[in-house]
Amino acid sequence: MSAPAPSPLAIVDAEPLPRQEEVLTDAALAFVAELHRLFTPRRDELLARRSERRAEIARTSTLDFLPDTAQIREDDSWRVAPAPAALNDRRVEITGPTDRKMTINALNSGARVWLADFEDASAPTWENVVLGQLNLIDAYERKIDFTDDRTGKSYALKSADELATVVMRPRGWHLEERHLRIGDRAVPGALVDFGLYFFHNAKRLIELGKGPYFYLPKTESHLEARLWNDIFVFAQEYVGIPQGTVRATVLIETITAAYEMEEILYELRDHAAGLNAGRWDYLFSIVKNFRDGGAKFVLPDRNAVTMTAPFMRAYTELLVRTCHKRGAHAIGGMAAFIPSRRDAEVNKVAFEKVRADKDREAGDGFDGSWVAHPDLVPIAMASFDAVLGAKPNQKDRLREDVSVSAGDLIAIDSLDAKPTYEGLRNAVQVGTRYIEAWLRGLGAVAIFNLMEDAATAEISRSQIWQWINAGVVFENGELATAELVRKVAAEELGKIREEIGEEAFAAGNWQQAHDLLLQVSLDADYADFLTLPAYEQLAG
Repeated sequence: MSAPAPSPLAIVDAEPLPRQEEVLTDAALAFVAELHRLFTPRRDELLARRSERRAEIARTSTLDFLPDTAQIREDDSWRVAPAPAALNDRRVEITGPTDRKMTINALNSGARVWLADFEDASAPTWENVVLGQLNLIDAYERKIDFTDDRTGKSYALKSADELATVVMRPRGWHLEERHLRIGDRAVPGALVDFGLYFFHNAKRLIELGKGPYFYLPKTESHLEARLWNDIFVFAQEYVGIPQGTVRATVLIETITAAYEMEEILYELRDHAAGLNAGRWDYLFSIVKNFRDGGAKFVLPDRNAVTMTAPFMRAYTELLVRTCHKRGAHAIGGMAAFIPSRRDAEVNKVAFEKVRADKDREAGDGFDGSWVAHPDLVPIAMASFDAVLGAKPNQKDRLREDVSVSAGDLIAIDSLDAKPTYEGLRNAVQVGTRYIEAWLRGLGAVAIFNLMEDAATAEISRSQIWQWINAGVVFENGELATAELVRKVAAEELGKIREEIGEEAFAAGNWQQAHDLLLQVSLDADYADFLTLPAYEQLAG
């Protein structure tokens, strides 16, 4: 490959970071600039298409499988490419941001895969974007260690054969990276995250017996999967590695993508590794798309919508059947519990819930599942070991017993649960606490013994918005109104001030978080993503 011309990319409004020159090389930035030139116009078109589709859903209050792609679904002959050895056994995956301590702990966790997250578990400060890339480079070169200033504890990598395989998650298509611009145009964050990681690590990972593997977030259609596939083809040719080296697992975390699972796998078939079933972003997407649909689309408290709810069960069962029909891995959802160091009884109850959830997933045919904390790895591992034994996966379980109609996926009113006043309070509590931490640069936040990420804040503010606009009456007789939400938010802010003390309260972003939560929860115009107005307020 010849030396690149100087990159037209400009780094703007960014304080210099230690060792940033190792990440922001001329060659890497030239690659990102080329990705931007070739693919951002299509990304822009696809974002516009999202708005058009949302308007159509508002008009019809329904969704269906696509008639134009029926031939892809009906053709039983095609399969995705076989899984590489490093991704064939994915029975437990740990998720988390790419700060230095997490990088070491996740790789050492005993999980088969680490989802190295530049998306919902990482607030996109320039420091997180650049130093997260540096931490991964250092890990692959075994130049990474960490000493906790508070405890004095040191962390170092285990032997190579004990480390998790990395699957990196870039930002979603909707986010820009304001610190990298060409002219007056910011580069999409997805292209920055993917481009820097791929350019620096693709060949290095091949030498380690692995490869550049990715999780693709917030995909809404097979056309967006096609765009990613074209990016992979270009990127592999650009750096001179074999086509098909990239592998991508797509998060089916939007309601529209749930109707296009086979088409998404088809578009990525030379690079597809599997599909993943989440919960909070999926519910957030249902609210976003069907927010005009009336009472039958009103969700109850988020914690009342488990993966056993009929419409969620339809989604997960269809995902397993679709993946296995096409030779792809089906990866289950998150166990977000954070073990308590002080309360053994809380742990006992929570561990039983995690075990039951993972037993259900393994029994349903999933090939693996997510955890948020290393202490949950053995629990999830036991559930999948019991079903898989020595087999790396259960893709041979075709789940031909599963039959899901278009209506089953949006049968929200099949749930008996209703929104509650306590559910409103919890949405305000969790939303405020998460946004405050996000504004400080933290994307993975422990709240009430659960590891929460941006999807938590999205479903929290979406439910507040939906309940107000649907005129929900809670069990105590109170009507969901903007005035009620302001009252609850003020009460919760006061409790936080009392809980943490005046000095800590003043040092944090609590009033800012409170105000932002109310903005996105009460505005008549529903913001597509909370992180868009939040990014404007994010320092760094």
